Amino acid sequence: MRNKKWLPYLGLPVLLTALILLKWGHLDGSVLLFRCALVVFGYLAALGDIREKRVPNRLVAAMLGAWVLLLTPQLFFRTQQAIDWALNGGLGLLLGGAVFLTVYLISRKGLGGGDVKLMAVAGFLLGWRATLAAAFLALVGGGLYGVWLLATRRAGRKSHFAFGPFLAGGIGVA
Repeated sequence: MRNKKWLPYLGLPVLLTALILLKWGHLDGSVLLFRCALVVFGYLAALGDIREKRVPNRLVAAMLGAWVLLLTPQLFFRTQQAIDWALNGGLGLLLGGAVFLTVYLISRKGLGGGDVKLMAVAGFLLGWRATLAAAFLALVGGGLYGVWLLATRRAGRKSHFAFGPFLAGGIGVA
């Protein structure tokens, strides 16, 4: 069965979510839900990228669906805050998508399309400021790892590596 290879790793998102609750337990419940969703989806994207060398479109679609599901009730209970989140998320989507689409085009597809879609949708959950921070952290972390691979001769200039873990790390830290 294809999904059995993922079973040993399913406990990690629960652990990461528990750590978020410990660190940010004083925050509003809806903010915690957004952050927990980011951790879980970022983790699953990183795992998928490492194992299959791709970020699945279904995962990105589920992430977008989670954003809609988390934001919709807020429209009824905290309308102004939800509108602010939606606008900030829309700017995050545009910014995350634009930055990574630019890198995708400049690098001649050295960055995967799934990575572009992941950062665009993560921008919805992060907002524009945190999306900038996540993009910066991911690009610096991935760049340093690439330099290390080249310096240790573990990879050549045309080699590829999974960038999803760096995106997940940048998203998590941001």
